[in-house]
Amino acid sequence: MSLDGVIQGPGGPEEDTTGGFELGGWSATQWDDSMQQFLNEVMQQDYDLLLGRFTYHIWEPYWPKQTGPIAEKFNRIKKYVATRTLREAHWEGTVLLNDNAIEQVKALKAGDGPDLQMWGSADFIQSLRRYGLIDQMNIMIFPVVLGRGKRLFAEGTVPGNFKMTRHIVSTTGVVIATYEPDGEVPIGRAGGG
Repeated sequence: MSLDGVIQGPGGPEEDTTGGFELGGWSATQWDDSMQQFLNEVMQQDYDLLLGRFTYHIWEPYWPKQTGPIAEKFNRIKKYVATRTLREAHWEGTVLLNDNAIEQVKALKAGDGPDLQMWGSADFIQSLRRYGLIDQMNIMIFPVVLGRGKRLFAEGTVPGNFKMTRHIVSTTGVVIATYEPDGEVPIGRAGGG
C-alpha cells in the first residue's frame, strides 16, 4: 500500500481504473531483491487463495495466460471467491462462496485444508476483520502518497491493535511488515498523566 493507505492498481496502469484512478503501476518501479525474496518465501507456502469478487475479476483473465512459478501455483490451487453476483467462474479450481461467505470462510478455517492467502480485496478484508478471521497481514508500505484510490483501511474499518512480528526495509524504502491481531486499541494519555 502507499503511505496514505491506497492499494488500488499497484501493478499497472490498466489494472484498476475504478473511479477514474490514473496512478496505476505505482509500485512497479520500486522492487528490489529483498522484496522478491520475501515474495518468493510467501508464495512457496502451502495455501489456497481467498479473494473478493473485484480482485478475482482482475485476476481471472490474467493468471491463466501467465507462465512461471507464481502463475503455475495460482492456476493449480483452489481459489475461493466471496461474491453475491458471480454464478459461474472460468478459472480452473475456482469455488464461489455465494451463500454466507463469512460462515463459509469460518468452515474453511476450521477444516483440514491449507492456509488461506488474500491479495487485494480491501472490502472483503474488512468483513473478515470484523469477525476475527484475519490471523496475519503482510503489508508492503511503499514510499509514495497517491491522494486517492481504494484504501486498505477505509472509513468504517473496525478498530484494533496489532503486533509486528517481522519487518524488512528494502533498498528502495519499502517497509515490508508482518502484523498479527493483538486485541483492542490500548487507550492511554500522552506523557502518562
